[in-house]
Amino acid sequence: MARPAIDLDYLKARLADLLNTPSPTGYTDEAVWLLCRELDRLGLDYEMTRRGAIRARLPGKTPKPARAIVAHVDTLGAQVKQVKDNGRLELVAIGHWSSRFAEGARATIFSEGGAYRGTILPLKASGHTFNEEVDTQPVNWRQVELRIDAVTHGRDDTLALGVDVGDIVAIDPQPEFMDTGFIVSRHLDDKAGVATLLAALECMIREDRTPTVDTWWLFTIAEEVGLGASSVLIPDVAAMVTVDNGTTAPGQNSSEFGVTIAMADQTGPFDWHLSRKLVQLARDHDIPHQKDVFRYYRSDSASALEAGADIRTALVTFGIDASHGYERIHESALEDLSRLLIAYAESDVEIGRDAKPMSGVKGFTHQPLDEERD
Repeated sequence: MARPAIDLDYLKARLADLLNTPSPTGYTDEAVWLLCRELDRLGLDYEMTRRGAIRARLPGKTPKPARAIVAHVDTLGAQVKQVKDNGRLELVAIGHWSSRFAEGARATIFSEGGAYRGTILPLKASGHTFNEEVDTQPVNWRQVELRIDAVTHGRDDTLALGVDVGDIVAIDPQPEFMDTGFIVSRHLDDKAGVATLLAALECMIREDRTPTVDTWWLFTIAEEVGLGASSVLIPDVAAMVTVDNGTTAPGQNSSEFGVTIAMADQTGPFDWHLSRKLVQLARDHDIPHQKDVFRYYRSDSASALEAGADIRTALVTFGIDASHGYERIHESALEDLSRLLIAYAESDVEIGRDAKPMSGVKGFTHQPLDEERD
């Protein structure tokens, strides 16, 4: 078929909707509702787990061996650890991120008394009072506190607002969509991935493209705390491609442009055959790409494997600068990634025996061992 025409305006509009819907892990219901409304609009059948992970099915020419493509809608955030004597809030992180990136952030506290706005500040926040001590204060979550934008002179006043231990804190994304194509925001990990999945789906439906086999589009709600795709897979899925951020930083081969195909993360190598298939698809479809290995990184793929899923997994990413901070990506990478997902959904099945969870050696794969010779 012709090259897919990704609707970039649609992709960015869905991303904006997602960014403007708070969804730190543990507080994802409204983002799930947003996704369900969009899947309804696209006319897709879907089902949900008890807690809100979604799987939507795009029927293929044959049902097996089914494929899955996954992204997570949950983001980093924080939770109230203690209401302090001064009326401010001690926080613990939701997900793995440094308090350095939280300093100065505007945030919303979701409490029994309602939603309150506030700012996360270092304990020594006044330059006129602490002078150079501001620069020497240690960096950790005990060194910051959340100042609530409400009249509260002490702990009892804050408790009277309905704010208490365990309340969820969502960090403002502050998104900017630039004329240069750059998108700057918190929580692009992995709301940009979710928007990419939706854009690929919208394109396939609009252009009447049929996957080779049944393809399940998964949206998970707890990846940032390590759970991810552990509970949303079905037994027929033989291979799963995870879409997440690629860490663009010194010492990495990722880029904010093109697709970065991860060959390994801290849990080990991704599936040899599936990863190389994706690289070859990128070559065949003239999709800019590069490969990388991530040392301090895990994804929905890891959670699925650790939960006992016997599936082939791979990770494809959009390059993101300052991951888990105030992040930046380029819209062209999201378009390229959408094209690769469609190419994968339409690609031939090369390992037929994967249709069954258990079978004999017939059709099992090979990996080359012979040295290259002139």
